[in-house]
Amino acid sequence: MFDKLSGQQSQSVTILGATGTIGSQTLDVISQHPERFSIFALSANNNVKGLFDLCEQYTPKFAVMLQEAAAAELSLQLKAIHSNTVVLHGEAALNEISSHEQVDIVMAAIVGSAGLHPAMAAAKAGKRILLANKETLVMAGNLFMQAVIDGGATLLPIDSEHNAIFQVMPQQRSRQLANMGVKRVLLTASGGPFRNASLQELKVVTRAQALNHPNWVMGPKITVDSATMMNKGLEVIEAHWLFNALPEQIDVVVHPQSVIHSMVEYIDGSVLAQLGNPDMRTPIAYGLGYPERLTSGVSSLDLLTVGRLDFCPPDLERFPCLRISYDALNMGGTAPAILNAANEVAVEAFLAEKIGFMDIPHIIENVLTASSIGQVESIEQLVAIDVQARRIAKQYISTLC
Repeated sequence: MFDKLSGQQSQSVTILGATGTIGSQTLDVISQHPERFSIFALSANNNVKGLFDLCEQYTPKFAVMLQEAAAAELSLQLKAIHSNTVVLHGEAALNEISSHEQVDIVMAAIVGSAGLHPAMAAAKAGKRILLANKETLVMAGNLFMQAVIDGGATLLPIDSEHNAIFQVMPQQRSRQLANMGVKRVLLTASGGPFRNASLQELKVVTRAQALNHPNWVMGPKITVDSATMMNKGLEVIEAHWLFNALPEQIDVVVHPQSVIHSMVEYIDGSVLAQLGNPDMRTPIAYGLGYPERLTSGVSSLDLLTVGRLDFCPPDLERFPCLRISYDALNMGGTAPAILNAANEVAVEAFLAEKIGFMDIPHIIENVLTASSIGQVESIEQLVAIDVQARRIAKQYISTLC
């Protein structure tokens, strides 16, 4: 669609995970630029009311629920208000709205391994992918990056840390960091709600405490990952694939203010950083507008109010998930996929109050130890490995309950 008033091409957007935090913030940014973007499709897992409200407001061509029963309920509700939105369900429908010829941009914000297939479909179809789903790269980094290349897709990371690195990397990118004069990338971490907690205090952390992040508003799974620092571990693996960085070229530094979102150190001693208020609408707007800049609704950063910027190394004894993530990256092959599956199951059990906070890293490490690590060959292989790792994790959790 061409907007005559602005003289710009309006871009059609699919939002996977529209009722989640990233999805709602994406819609907020898009709402500020109605002449630039139109909503082609929205998806949700099982939040019928949430997706109904969004369909009523944004009138997408398609709405997709993961479960058939939820889709049937949504369809009835939309028909009652005479909506023209077509309701679909299932993985095949997610792949369809991600690869449809009318779609320009796909916001991949489904949490967990469920986001892998639609992200791959978007890559193969050559879409602009705003990647907010960590698991796609953690599980299938080499396969996904090759699909991006083969499909001619444009990949823009939406995690605030990777988006920051992307922004301060050289414009002319090559496959090797050293060839660009880059020495290393530094991922910043807030430290989460338990940055100063003792090991004894961590052993009695409650669900409510873990979900109380000091800086960011995120979904429950990602918030727990931030509290365990698994979130940062997954980001280390992502950075490896996104920027072709070796494990030893990726460092993590705890920065409680969450003002510096990440940094790149060059071989001449320069360190470039991207700063801003901790608001995901900044990287979302960057991805939507790239290579242009769009207003995001984020307030200006006032460094005088911030006052100071603190840094310290991560404590791998209190937060072993970060160490385990580096271990999985160094193992290579299917290890990161196993790590991811075990973590998802462990976090789900913690949120259900079946296990303790410090049981999470023990479960992950036990699943890695009990699993056979091999080379990544196909998506089908990774799906089977994901299922097996979840089974092992659930069996181990049953011994703890």
